[in-house]
Amino acid sequence: MSQYDYDLFVIGAGSGGVRAARTAAATGAKVAVAEDRYLGGTCVNVGCVPKKLYSYAAHFHEAFDDARGFGWQLNEAPSFDWNTLRDNKIGEIKRLNGIYGKLLDNAGVRLINGRAKVVDEHRVEVAGETISAEKILVAVGGWPWVPPFPGSELAMNSNQIFDLDHFPKRFLVLGGGYIAVEFASIFNGLGADAHLVYRGELFLRGFDQEVREFTRDEMAKKGVNLHFNTNIESLEKVEGGIKATLTNGDVLEVDAVLSATGRKPHLEGLGLDRLDIALNENGSIQVNDRFETSVPSILALGDVTGGPELTPVALAEAMHLVAHHYGDAPKAPMNYDNIATAVFCHPNIGTVGLSEEKAREVYGDIRVYTADFRPMKHTLSGSDERCLMKLIVDDKSDVVVGAHMVGEEAGEVIQGIAIAVRAGLTKAQFDATVGIHPTGAEEFVTMRTPTRT
Repeated sequence: MSQYDYDLFVIGAGSGGVRAARTAAATGAKVAVAEDRYLGGTCVNVGCVPKKLYSYAAHFHEAFDDARGFGWQLNEAPSFDWNTLRDNKIGEIKRLNGIYGKLLDNAGVRLINGRAKVVDEHRVEVAGETISAEKILVAVGGWPWVPPFPGSELAMNSNQIFDLDHFPKRFLVLGGGYIAVEFASIFNGLGADAHLVYRGELFLRGFDQEVREFTRDEMAKKGVNLHFNTNIESLEKVEGGIKATLTNGDVLEVDAVLSATGRKPHLEGLGLDRLDIALNENGSIQVNDRFETSVPSILALGDVTGGPELTPVALAEAMHLVAHHYGDAPKAPMNYDNIATAVFCHPNIGTVGLSEEKAREVYGDIRVYTADFRPMKHTLSGSDERCLMKLIVDDKSDVVVGAHMVGEEAGEVIQGIAIAVRAGLTKAQFDATVGIHPTGAEEFVTMRTPTRT
């Protein structure tokens, strides 16, 4: 008999925590998981899932306009009802919460409602209980961070944006990352006068420069008001809204402000300081290849460890963690190279591998292939939206080391291309692939002449 109540105790029932709990239980381990907020974590409740639903909703605005060129006549101007979207989203999230609960129950994992606190290397306190476990896994994810400035309490964070009582017809987003550009696009598409304020010269730092510039131009064409090289100096409640004074002297009056300025590991109150768990400079938890912290019985994965803040990464880390600690044989360390990602701004971005700038640093001699075109759909719709596709090739080996797209369904297209990039396929192999016609995606296998070297 084990000297502990559980073999594994998981703090946090988000994507990574639930996957680790279920797969560990499948090996015969006795597992419990504690969650103090909502099953499914950020992604299901206040992240990827509701964001994508809202992005779908925002695309209908353009679809109605595009339809006219294809012969569809709308007898009345379409109108948008925020309450319907919000409440339908709430219903879908509740359904998903129930699914996560059933997954844990079917796996034989005990679910405890409450914020667990670490007592020592093998014990936690939660919901009035003190529970022992051979290993404790911290999988609590991140929490939105709002920078301090006068009136910052008037800004909402990304956890709060989905359930507004009223639709903001004048909307301001502060930030330059995924969340900022996505919600600027979403609320613009839903009919708001949307503004994005970012302190840098251009948003989406770390992405390919050409992709960033192309996205900037397309978002501006769609009506998003972009304010670069400036910041919010102060927010003030005024009659009828919020007055935002920017550091460049501009003053905007809006109905709502979203601070999309990053997320930090949600470690407050967990008790990890009692064990002097080693942290990285940014406050995330240090882990080794086995996802062990500086205290070997305390494990961590997902956003709390400072890696790519992506749900599929947390899921993959969970599988690797279970293989290391409960599998029959050692598993190779998690490989973080060539992880594809998408940004659901309008138009979408999909990307995998290296940017042009990074590829030049790593390989020196490269070939760059680009296609910048008006999609076939818009030859009749009348829209002036354009699409960008781009391949980065190491000149010496001919291996495709980066693929990027800005355009409709970019994430769907790049998911397939990511397999090829991950497999190390060459440009010659791309060229030998027969395209599907007529599609935009065929451009990835028909670009023959380098744009530049």
